Amino acid sequence: MTRNPWIRTSSRKSLGITFLTLVSFFSLFSGDVSGAAPSIASVQARITDLQIQATSIAESAQQSQVELINLTRSLSSIQARDGAQTATLKALKRSIGIIAVEQYKNGMLGQGMTLIFSSDPTQYLNSAQSLKVVETQNAIKMRKYATVDIQLKSTAIRLRQQVKLVAAAKAKYAAQEVAAQAKLKEAQAILTHLSTAQRARLITLQIARDKKYQSNSLALIRKGVSASGAPGVALKFAMRQLGSKYVFGAAGMIYWDCSGLTMRALGAAGISVPHSAAAQSQYGKYVPLNQARPGDLLFFGQPISHVGIYFGGGQMLDAPHSGARVRIEKFGRYFGSKQLVAVRRF
Repeated sequence: MTRNPWIRTSSRKSLGITFLTLVSFFSLFSGDVSGAAPSIASVQARITDLQIQATSIAESAQQSQVELINLTRSLSSIQARDGAQTATLKALKRSIGIIAVEQYKNGMLGQGMTLIFSSDPTQYLNSAQSLKVVETQNAIKMRKYATVDIQLKSTAIRLRQQVKLVAAAKAKYAAQEVAAQAKLKEAQAILTHLSTAQRARLITLQIARDKKYQSNSLALIRKGVSASGAPGVALKFAMRQLGSKYVFGAAGMIYWDCSGLTMRALGAAGISVPHSAAAQSQYGKYVPLNQARPGDLLFFGQPISHVGIYFGGGQMLDAPHSGARVRIEKFGRYFGSKQLVAVRRF
């Protein structure tokens, strides 16, 4: 499954610093009452926090996108049903129209009375039997017309409701996209107001942190991991992505978000799941945390906004957040501020 990255350039997304950004920036750089400047470490922590917030919103948007896709498919199905029922109703209308014309041609007495006055009894009896068959068929057509007419009206109501649901899902998706980008703009505003030396120092810290995670992750892999079957295939696929950058909505092979990585990892094992942490949590089977095995998926947040692959030893392999890279890291009952809410085995 291919997903376009969320980060796009547009006039809508190139707006100036919002009031919220200014307030956040002022609170960060105004220091305490003594006027002391914040440390680079505190600046880095603030930027990381904003990136994590943006990532959580973006992952929620992935769920909205899955919902939108499902709603759109349902809409297409209802539209197809509406078209088929409309065509059937038109055909029945033409058929019933022919019946009405035939009855009119037989005069006001109707076919039954015309046959009564026939001079040939044999012809009457034969015709009467034929008339009974015709009338039965006509009655069936009328009942079918009424049934299809009711079905079409019901479908029309569902169609209008579905159109509204699709529109609402699109609006929700767009709002989450804007909210995620707003958090990144706040982080960018902080960077903009740093001096050249401060930015260089911040970049150096980021590189050092990434190298440490990469080194530790590779060391863990060298020790070996026990996982077989589909979980083993998924975990090994994910391990090959160590060091790759996180990008909203990305699903490889250069950039990843958390659910994009798990989706493709499971896909390598022949398991199809949606590109959404919340949606993926509905697949597989429940496993207690104390029974988790390498290759199981771990879900965090209420609502769910992050997913990783259990590596073993209380650590998971994941694409953490914007500004970070795919890595192996520790987790517990909480991962940051996000509670561990489910473990699923595939």
